[in-house]
Amino acid sequence: MKLGIDIGGTFTDLVLLDERSGDITLGKTLTTYPDPLEGILHGVEQMEQNSGVPLSEVEVIVHGTTLVTNAVIERKGARTALLTTKGFEDVLEIGREMRYDIYDLFLTMPKPLVPRSLRIGIRQRIDKDGRVLEPLDLAQVAEVADRLMRRGVQSVAVSFLHSFANAEHERAVGEFLRQKYPHLTVSLSSEVLPEIREYERTSATVMNAYVQPIAHTYAHRLKEALERRGFGGEILIMNSAGRLTTLEEARRFPVQLLESGPAGGIMAGVFFQRQLNEGGMEVSHLLTFDMGGTTAKASVIRHGQPEITHHFEAARERRFKKGSGLPVRIPVIDMIEIGAGGGSIARLDSLGLLTVGPDSAASQPGPACYGRGGQFPTVTDADLVLGLLNEHYFLGGAMTLRRDLAEEAIEKHIARPLGIRLEEAAWGIHRVVNENMANAARVHILEKGFDPRSFTMLAFGGAGPVHAFAVARLLGLSRLIVPRAAGVLSALGFLVSPLASEATFSYISPLEHLDWPRLNARLNELEKSRRQFLQEAGVEPQEIHVRRIAEMRYAGQGHEITVRLPAGTLSPASVSEIARNFEEEYALRYGHVLPHMPIESVTWRVVVSGPSPQFALHQRVEKSLSPTPHKGQRLVFLGNGWEEVPVFDRYALPEAQRFQGPCILEERESTTVVGHKATVWRDCFDNLIIEMC
Repeated sequence: MKLGIDIGGTFTDLVLLDERSGDITLGKTLTTYPDPLEGILHGVEQMEQNSGVPLSEVEVIVHGTTLVTNAVIERKGARTALLTTKGFEDVLEIGREMRYDIYDLFLTMPKPLVPRSLRIGIRQRIDKDGRVLEPLDLAQVAEVADRLMRRGVQSVAVSFLHSFANAEHERAVGEFLRQKYPHLTVSLSSEVLPEIREYERTSATVMNAYVQPIAHTYAHRLKEALERRGFGGEILIMNSAGRLTTLEEARRFPVQLLESGPAGGIMAGVFFQRQLNEGGMEVSHLLTFDMGGTTAKASVIRHGQPEITHHFEAARERRFKKGSGLPVRIPVIDMIEIGAGGGSIARLDSLGLLTVGPDSAASQPGPACYGRGGQFPTVTDADLVLGLLNEHYFLGGAMTLRRDLAEEAIEKHIARPLGIRLEEAAWGIHRVVNENMANAARVHILEKGFDPRSFTMLAFGGAGPVHAFAVARLLGLSRLIVPRAAGVLSALGFLVSPLASEATFSYISPLEHLDWPRLNARLNELEKSRRQFLQEAGVEPQEIHVRRIAEMRYAGQGHEITVRLPAGTLSPASVSEIARNFEEEYALRYGHVLPHMPIESVTWRVVVSGPSPQFALHQRVEKSLSPTPHKGQRLVFLGNGWEEVPVFDRYALPEAQRFQGPCILEERESTTVVGHKATVWRDCFDNLIIEMC
């Protein structure tokens, strides 16, 4: 028995899975602020009642949380100090000396997490090859540490120049601080991110230190609270790369949890793509579309794997402006995110134009129709006014929506100022958010060198199935899939993800001049340490899979691409295969190669993973209460006036029977809207397959 728990901005989702039978029980409750643990415990209680399974029978809990992201965005982390090489105290503010908007005269750069007064230069120096130029002054470290303790510092980040080549000085400082101040949390850049590029490495280390005390406290409280309810199993955490890690590892490196929740949904996409292909439906390129209460995310899955990037920013000054945030070179599933969720607020801008998001009503006060004090119209309010949502069957009837409050908010803030009818205003909100999401997804796909029309979309999230049809049509897709448990799919994704770990090091060299014995020794060392980590976490040695990749570039370039490495011991004979893999990836992204330019390696990575859970979700999620799938008719506004649309009970749909759109399919956690010129049917895996003409 495994339980997945995903804390989102509006809802906390839970999925209880019995791997032996494939039975899943779903739960959804409002996220609680300021303490999300209350929502978790309420959801667990709800889950026990719905399933009849006490928490004491659950063996594994897999958790994803926004705790780290929120702490960084809201600047609610610990009081943190930075120890760095003398003369480099201002690297966090100097950054890359780039403006993310060259035309903005009032540009605001992200404020460092550590104030200047707590950034201390230490006398020591190591060169780029790892040679010690100036020994570490440990006496100065002791004097600085005493001063920092008197100033109430709770956490220390240590990032010395070129420590990726030689971590001797960092380790000495870390050992000293941990022995003398055991209550202090210490983050070393050589442990957090042992890679080249001083600014990014220091930024990631500082961020890790900034959130580490909070992560410690949260992990302790979570474990204690669950144990009080009878849980005696193992707690695993989803990281930003769609890999599971242990609670202890999450405490050491909480920066890896920045995109914890969204990663779960994409890993569920990997699971469903494999299931669909095994069932005979060829799905080579999959676009996952996740729309919740606060944001919408889209990501590409190809070759059965999500794309991983190491270029990520947190706490952006401008949410969609690259370069306006704090860089963190951690492995993250590559996705595009926009502020378009069910709770996204609609308003008129200074020019009188309708805009939606990025700010959200979240769960408190929530959309106007929640009746919790929200005054502004949101996407959920618009969907309700258009007839797309059933006010009496939201969350399966556990929550009644107030249509009158939704109408009042849209009328007051949108319809009346624009001089248009209520339904036209609601349709405008609905259409604007669809266009925003389609445009973002289109750019995301095109930047990778693909044609959007070659993709199948997998839609999920509480609001995803409501909007997915319109977004898919705008993208020119011909097939849309809404899986079972779409409303809580991220939590399900936690349960189908492997336990995995990544280790990295930087070694810059032309491909032809690599020191092969040195390279193989480092790769083997990293593989051995990560294998040991997985075995200690309970993975059998024969089940461990190892994948090695490198980040490479043409000599003289400033950015790298990720390249697959051959298996086994590398040697000069491997150069041709590595170069071929590099050129294939380069051509895919840029449309050409530079055949006479030397290729240069920069960073090497070893990813060690356990097996992905294998089971069949062959049981139905819910038992239908209806003798027939047809629940009735509902007036729906689809842009060209009101029309009677059939409403179906998803749980009662017979397998393979086709229904013509427009129609609406209702289930407890989400509602699927199918437009004109489309056919919908349920496959043997209980997925809704929507084919568009």
